[in-house]
Amino acid sequence: MRILKSAAVAATLAIGAATGLAGASAPGNAQGIDDPTRAPFYQAMEGKTVVFVPVAMGLDLTEGWAAGMRETLEPFGITVEIRDPNWSTDAGAQAITSLLSEKPDAIVVHNPDVQSYARLLRKAEQAGIYVVQVNMNSSYSTDAFVGADYVSMGERMARKLIDRCGPANGGNGKIAIVQGVLTAAASAYQMKGINNVLEANPDMRVVSNQAADWDATKAKNIAATVLQQHPDLCGIVGFWDVMDIGTGAAIKEAGKDVYLITSGGGNQSACDGLEKGTYSEVVSYDVPGQARDISMTVMRLFQNQPEPGAAKTTLFSPLTFLTKENMTPGSCWTLDR
Repeated sequence: MRILKSAAVAATLAIGAATGLAGASAPGNAQGIDDPTRAPFYQAMEGKTVVFVPVAMGLDLTEGWAAGMRETLEPFGITVEIRDPNWSTDAGAQAITSLLSEKPDAIVVHNPDVQSYARLLRKAEQAGIYVVQVNMNSSYSTDAFVGADYVSMGERMARKLIDRCGPANGGNGKIAIVQGVLTAAASAYQMKGINNVLEANPDMRVVSNQAADWDATKAKNIAATVLQQHPDLCGIVGFWDVMDIGTGAAIKEAGKDVYLITSGGGNQSACDGLEKGTYSEVVSYDVPGQARDISMTVMRLFQNQPEPGAAKTTLFSPLTFLTKENMTPGSCWTLDR
């Protein structure tokens, strides 16, 4: 048996050596071979233009998406441009209208609400332009949407407050809600999720549900008034961490122990806010990850070249619930890393 095994091993080594020598002498292997997918890929990307229309630049969300798209797309020959309406829905609509005639290859749009851009986005696809919506979509579904599932987020945040404030868990059930813009997808869909849970938990009492229009000063004033009227308030759910800097400030100034859960793109300021006690919990939908998903979606469209508007793709972002206790040095991001 030993002799047979040795003979088998020797034969195997001899065959391997012969194969290796043959491979080494083959001209194609010695010089390397080209990847057959490279040329078609670069040809599909060459000279393409993507235009980003945010609600406004200067925000952690929009700056992060823009930086991520540029970092991913520009090395492949794709030009990334920005048309900043600076919080003006009319200016945003004018920008998209201009793009209908300029005809970039793709538009990435961050909608201010569910209705204002809907018809224009349909027209863009009809004009042969791919449209990718990010994080706040419109009532019209385009080629792709990349962003948070706000209904699911609202449901999970409501359950967090029930765990903290529900009478069955030792709380008084009194909570408040600070929305953004009522007609924005981030508010309307998130509110739907919250209501899905609260309707099944009648012992929870919403003592205030107001819109701060994404403004930290308005959020602070709303929270301060609610805390004066309801000094035993147990929890607040806010709809954006940048806005809820004001909400957290009002809680601190009132000297109250109120559980504040909010959401955002996971910028370092969110982790700083958790460390300082501005927030109790932050739901991160990971802006760098979204920027990568946007970019990959655009490149897939450029390669496959479907008819604009012919297919609809949704990529919901994974959600991470961060607290002071579970966050790590890598939980949040900055633009310089």
